[in-house]
Amino acid sequence: MRGLFLASACVCILAVGVICAFLFANGLPFFTKYSAWDFLTGTTWRPLQEVFGILPMIVGSFYVTIGALLLGAPIGVFTAILMARFASKRIVKIMKPCVALLAGIPSVVYGFFGLMLLVPTFRQTFGGNGKSALVASTLLAIMILPTIIQTAEAAINAVPNSYYEGSLALGASHESSVFRAVVPAARPGIVSGIVLAIGRAIGETTAIIMVAGNNPRMPQGLLKGLRTMTVNVLMEMGYAADLHAEALIATGVVLFIIIMAINFLFSFVNRRRVLQ
Repeated sequence: MRGLFLASACVCILAVGVICAFLFANGLPFFTKYSAWDFLTGTTWRPLQEVFGILPMIVGSFYVTIGALLLGAPIGVFTAILMARFASKRIVKIMKPCVALLAGIPSVVYGFFGLMLLVPTFRQTFGGNGKSALVASTLLAIMILPTIIQTAEAAINAVPNSYYEGSLALGASHESSVFRAVVPAARPGIVSGIVLAIGRAIGETTAIIMVAGNNPRMPQGLLKGLRTMTVNVLMEMGYAADLHAEALIATGVVLFIIIMAINFLFSFVNRRRVLQ
């Protein structure tokens, strides 16, 4: 059984290694033909003229991801706290399947929901054509809720009950004990859930391509269209060739490095907090 468990773990490591090897082997040669600085800081994307600047797509990816976190993270964390410490067992039995169902809905269904409901609603409310960064952020906020809720709830439930009981023994109320004793102890797990949600949001493609407007330019506001890195790859990989195809693979390399950097950064911060 130890060998079986070890083999299972090695499969995960091998999968990451193969993905890394494929991306870097096929993406890095592009930078021998095209300036990495111009690629990362250029604001113009014109493949037919061999002009590849992905800064608008990088900014667009962070634009919708940060918007999704601002909208979704508080809702997700507070929902997890409700399910773990405030809601009755009957309500939790209803909420858990609903959260799991949100996690199981395909991205294209989310995109269709956003296209048919959110886009017209935002168009009537705020003007414009409806396809915008705000709609994309709102849709992503809904999509990342299951990741945050499930991870944060598990982290809160894993906190020893002695933390809560000790706070009560010192005279604190139920609410104060939860928010001042239990939640801070669960913070590393909650942060881990938010990091996973960042990866989910920044890597989403199908739903975003249906509601974001797909304009390869610098974001010009919440109510204007934009394009993310993943959408850029999906839209053009089908017909790209030669240098254009290499540029799209290089975009994937940049996205992969960004996600890995975010994960390592949060892991480092969490480790320092635990040591302190």
